[in-house]
Amino acid sequence: MTHARPVYDSILGLVGKTPMVELRTLSPEPGVRFFAKLEGQNPTGSIKDRIVLRILSRARERGELEPGQRIVEASTGNTGVALAMFGRLFGHPVDVCVPESVYPEIEELLSAYGANIRRIPRQAGIKSAIAAAQEIAAAEGAYFLNQFGSTENVTAHYETTGAEILADVAHVDVFVAGIGTGGTISGVGRRLKESNPNCHVFGVEPRLGVHVQGLKSLEDGYIPPVLDESVLDGKIIVGNRHAFSHARRAMLAEGIFGGISSGAVLHAGMRAASRLKRGNIVMVFADAGWKYLGTDLWSSDDHDPAIEAHEDPLDDVLWW
Repeated sequence: MTHARPVYDSILGLVGKTPMVELRTLSPEPGVRFFAKLEGQNPTGSIKDRIVLRILSRARERGELEPGQRIVEASTGNTGVALAMFGRLFGHPVDVCVPESVYPEIEELLSAYGANIRRIPRQAGIKSAIAAAQEIAAAEGAYFLNQFGSTENVTAHYETTGAEILADVAHVDVFVAGIGTGGTISGVGRRLKESNPNCHVFGVEPRLGVHVQGLKSLEDGYIPPVLDESVLDGKIIVGNRHAFSHARRAMLAEGIFGGISSGAVLHAGMRAASRLKRGNIVMVFADAGWKYLGTDLWSSDDHDPAIEAHEDPLDDVLWW
């Protein structure tokens, strides 16, 4: 018996509706079930397709984004790639302001989609990239996407990502996601707490000064305007070592080729699970690992159990 699958008018119909997978071998507690939302299955390979499509569609509907108008945004990677693709589909030239620390595969993708790359000195980071994008928008009449400040970012995750999670896992005890713009953790967290007020929401961020692609430390002094900290029950600080080791662990144990931030979220989920005896933990794996093939993560020797033998002394769970 065959099952009919929908035929979409365009690739826009493939945004969202990503699969949920149970990670049966990775939960440290027998009564705790682990689930991963695989956002790498979106068209450009990340969760950012959701927010870029939402922001652009609403801006076009409201007349804030005119036909053919240039779009500019600050990004460390995935949002820029999503914008480059959707901007091209909608007929908009795209400029992306990126810190020089961005992975080379990201720049290659941006170029492939035809985006104009504007590099910002590495030490300036995302704050200066945002300022540069704002200046370009003001000086050149471009539309500033504003992923860190647009309420459509949070709404996209409340209406789509959160709803999809509840359709797959009706009762969520713990939700774990990275803190980048703050949109995912705020929108999904709010939706899950409406369904289950006892759901604990943990944001994942790197230690100050540590670069984990797709995540940012709130300790750098920049709090994204869209981040609703009242949704958070705590945050889990993760270093590069555990982000890389757990991304590789997910690949070896479950065959899931997730990105570096997915490794950080998996590590954080395992930390959260150690405090539970029973329940469902849902984690967002924000992108896929193929964007980071330029690192030596995937070609290293088999997973070193010594990495799990002790905790990084600076990794911590900070409770609100």
